[in-house]
Amino acid sequence: MTRKELIQRIKETAYLEGDFTLRSGKKSKYYLDKYLFETCPDILKALGAEFAKHMTDDVTLIAGAELGGVALAAATAMETGKNWVIIRNSKKGYGTGKMVEGVLKAGDVVLLVEDIATTGGQVLEAAKVIAEAGATVKKIVCVIDRRQGAEENITAAGHVFESILTKTDLGITD
Repeated sequence: MTRKELIQRIKETAYLEGDFTLRSGKKSKYYLDKYLFETCPDILKALGAEFAKHMTDDVTLIAGAELGGVALAAATAMETGKNWVIIRNSKKGYGTGKMVEGVLKAGDVVLLVEDIATTGGQVLEAAKVIAEAGATVKKIVCVIDRRQGAEENITAAGHVFESILTKTDLGITD
């Protein structure tokens, strides 16, 4: 899928207009429903290929925060052949009670994938869990940067931030 086709597919599949409250608490006249594009095999496969372009030779593992980053991390892992982990939002109250599902080891170098970045809050929480395990976040890459502070917040926290697309790429001007 070409970049132009990917942009078209995401916009026609996941762009909604109305009155929305985002995870960050911000209000918005548009919403990009990540689950609508992440559940389309053609888009998910194309996103795995796009995330793979952000890999570097030293990356040993891919991570995605629940829930939106899970399918993206899996698609990237299938594209690259690298193992992947799920970073939970909170410890589950049963079973192992882990914050990380899969194998994250001290010394791992991690590509952390994200769906939609608004302020970067959720992905920064996931980056802390990775660091607490003794691993390093090489970079954080999102599908779409809404251009509402995520890049600034993530870089201020000491991480490299990149996006596959921005709201401008999708023709969103608000």
